[in-house]
Amino acid sequence: MQIKATVNRIRFRNDNGWSVIDFVDETNQRFAGVGMLPSAYEGELLELTGEWTVHRTYGKQFGVTAYASVAPSTLDGIFKYLSSGLIRGVGESTARAIIAEFGEESLSTIANEPEKLKLISGIGDIRSRTIHDSYMEKRGMQEIIMGLQELGITVNQAIKIYKLYGEGCVARVRSNPYKLIEDIDSIGFKTADKIAYGAGVEQDSPFRIQAGIFHVMKLAAADGNTCVPRELLVMRAANNILGVDVVPVEDELERMIISNQLVEKDIGGETCLFLPYLHFREAESAVRLIHLSQSVAILPMLDIDGDIDNLQERIGIELAPMQRKAVKLALNEGVMVITGGPGTGKTTILTFIIELMEQMGLKLELAAPTGRASKRMSDTTGREARTIHRLLEYGYGSDEFGRNSDFPIEADAIIVDEMSMVDISLFYCLLRAIKDGTRLIMVGDFDQLPPVGPGNVLRDIVSTEAVPVIRLTDIYRQAGRSMIVTNAHRINRGSMPALDTDGSDFLFVRRCGQQEVLDTLTEMTMSFAASGAAGEFQVLAPMKAGLIGVNNLNLCLQRAINPPARDKFEYHYGETVFRVGDRVMQVKNNYHLEWKRTQYGRLAEEGAGVFNGDIGTVMAIDKQRDTLKVLFDDERCAEYTSMEMEELELAYCISVHKSQGSEFSTVILPLLYGAQMLMNRNILYTAVTRAKNRVIIIGTAECVERMVQNGYTQTRYSALKWFLKQLNEGI
Repeated sequence: MQIKATVNRIRFRNDNGWSVIDFVDETNQRFAGVGMLPSAYEGELLELTGEWTVHRTYGKQFGVTAYASVAPSTLDGIFKYLSSGLIRGVGESTARAIIAEFGEESLSTIANEPEKLKLISGIGDIRSRTIHDSYMEKRGMQEIIMGLQELGITVNQAIKIYKLYGEGCVARVRSNPYKLIEDIDSIGFKTADKIAYGAGVEQDSPFRIQAGIFHVMKLAAADGNTCVPRELLVMRAANNILGVDVVPVEDELERMIISNQLVEKDIGGETCLFLPYLHFREAESAVRLIHLSQSVAILPMLDIDGDIDNLQERIGIELAPMQRKAVKLALNEGVMVITGGPGTGKTTILTFIIELMEQMGLKLELAAPTGRASKRMSDTTGREARTIHRLLEYGYGSDEFGRNSDFPIEADAIIVDEMSMVDISLFYCLLRAIKDGTRLIMVGDFDQLPPVGPGNVLRDIVSTEAVPVIRLTDIYRQAGRSMIVTNAHRINRGSMPALDTDGSDFLFVRRCGQQEVLDTLTEMTMSFAASGAAGEFQVLAPMKAGLIGVNNLNLCLQRAINPPARDKFEYHYGETVFRVGDRVMQVKNNYHLEWKRTQYGRLAEEGAGVFNGDIGTVMAIDKQRDTLKVLFDDERCAEYTSMEMEELELAYCISVHKSQGSEFSTVILPLLYGAQMLMNRNILYTAVTRAKNRVIIIGTAECVERMVQNGYTQTRYSALKWFLKQLNEGI
């Protein structure tokens, strides 16, 4: 749908160009328009493309998907345009003087005969050139954005392209649309392919096929794979992406291998392809892990068993045989893994390891992948734990980790918790920063969901046992009385959890319809919030879409728990409304976002880096500066500009995947039905084990049973296991 309308007033515009504008159409009717309108100014006549929508708070609006500037034809329109502040060197009085002299030819005169402007008193050579250049710059930017829009590029993408490529961007995009995939974050293969089709690129052109192969590889990496079997890669590229025969795909794949754009390797009898950086990091991680396991020095300990006995007596805890074995291995081996589910004694083992190593005067470093996980590690051990990124000193004046092989971590032992979350890139960077002789103790539950990033580090290491592995299976927490722990282990074994446990820490509320689940969930969370326990519960959902998916639940819970109020500031970013008091989550790694941590009203620490999965609360909004402040759960406070707000989402409800590494006092889990790949045993197990004190499931027992019986896990291709095996066999 298209509408011609004049910009009457710009109510809001952020740094990205997202705007809320009052328009007046050709019938003199006023309406609100929202969308990416970065170069629209008051008085300008625009041709808008979009659809009418109804906002839940602000009513009827026109959602703009594209726009084009139309030169104003009336004297009133020309005056509004010239006096809007858009054109440098022209204010209201100058605009009136130009119109009095040139009338309806004012804009044409500025564009084509700027020397005539000197007829007006106060305008000389410099000012006339300034007015002309400013007008042409504005018109040129609009023409470029319109030209890019004609290629199927959104306004937001067009602005990014214009900023990166400059004035020749339209021709550059036409010459090789697939270069956009590398250069612009928000443009993928499908968008580039549409542009290429419009530019007349042949379907079987070599650079299109190579771009399609890269696209399959990047999709695989985004799904957590470090490599892809060759046959699967060719079929996906030919059939799913490119729509061509397999022969040209095979031909271009060979060229990419020869030119080192991809790495081909035989992995356990299957030919696989790697992106070069993933191949290097996975192979090098195996080498470094084995080397580290062999470079350990013997600790000066004469009687390990005696020291363990003395510590047991001092702290009043007796280790089980497997726990005792784990402690002794940690003191004797260079590298080891401790893996087990909730309540199996991992924390007790760590307590003994830390106490004994400190008795020997060893320097320890404790770390975990996320801020919440490191805070939990600090709480359970009573020692400072840091995120792996902070341990490696990321972003101190550069885009690299400060700690590496040239400047390693100064520690005698490093203990890393929640290893199931560590992907191959972070693992490689960690190993690179560990010096010879330092002990590495990795702790985690390999039955949890795998990391979001590429790799399957913990599971690969455990499956090869290239280094000593302690598998904990017996339940010790609360002598087995915790129904959270008991049910988690039942789920993991494929058995139905006990749901009829009133009065326990595992509560089941039967509701059969989506609206019933939503109503019960909303009422329950409002009750928590009213009692002052708003920060003690977390709603988790397996899926994002639907009435009880993450997206809708966030809107409903925000409206219920933190409704708008006259004394409460809020900020509109696209379709999201951020309000003081909102729970929010960082959804991508930002290594440069600065943060501060205060203590007793004074600055205690400052640094940079906020990471995917960090959860916090909006504490303040500054509308004049277009900023908001978020206080994260580990007490870091970061200020977001409007450019950075796209990295935030509401977090009243988060996906189970995003909850990895976190622990919440109470977990509320709505369960009815959903896709097989999301409603499975692994998802349910991970969700239940995120709870410290209580689990509340709202839904049907039938859904819980289907999830328990559904052992589906998406195949994840990784090669660390193979590289470790090869090294072990070669020793």
